[in-house]
Amino acid sequence: MNLKTSSRGRALPVLSALVLAVGALSAGIASAQANMPAASPASEAKVAHADSSFLKNAAEANFAEINAANTALQKGVSADVKSFAQKMLDDHKKADSDLQTLAASKGVKLPTDASMVQKGKQKLLEQRDGTSFDHHYAENQVNAHKDAVKLFTKASTDSKDADVKAWAAKTLPTLQHHLQEAQALEKATKAADKKK
Repeated sequence: MNLKTSSRGRALPVLSALVLAVGALSAGIASAQANMPAASPASEAKVAHADSSFLKNAAEANFAEINAANTALQKGVSADVKSFAQKMLDDHKKADSDLQTLAASKGVKLPTDASMVQKGKQKLLEQRDGTSFDHHYAENQVNAHKDAVKLFTKASTDSKDADVKAWAAKTLPTLQHHLQEAQALEKATKAADKKK
């Protein structure tokens, strides 16, 4: 019996010490966590969801414009179509570069290509040749720039982030000018396509 009592007598202080150590460790972890800044999820952007969506839509639109312009430079018949396509290529590559910088500063991961719908329109455009291609390229440009003007107008007034709002407002006049040029080109190419 003495053996059991002395064994229990030695185990009790060890057990008490272990309980105290675990308690102290738990308190230390809780204290350290309380003093640490709250960790934000990696997916959490520095901008509002609507602003992040705008940046992603703008990126897809830029890719669509660049893809269409490259096709028009290869397949276009009219010198005006080729000239317009080169301008779209230059302007949208610059806009994309500015957008990439802005998005990176806001922690927004942008898409790396046009949307599936935009890719589908591109495939349909690629099926055309001659003056029909020119006319449909111009027509697509009118529609794409109407959408872009609407998108950028909303962002230039409604964006929560000041930098996103400023970039949208700065880019909007260029897109409005592109729309006017696309409308003029669409009229000219429609007339040329009808003569065929």
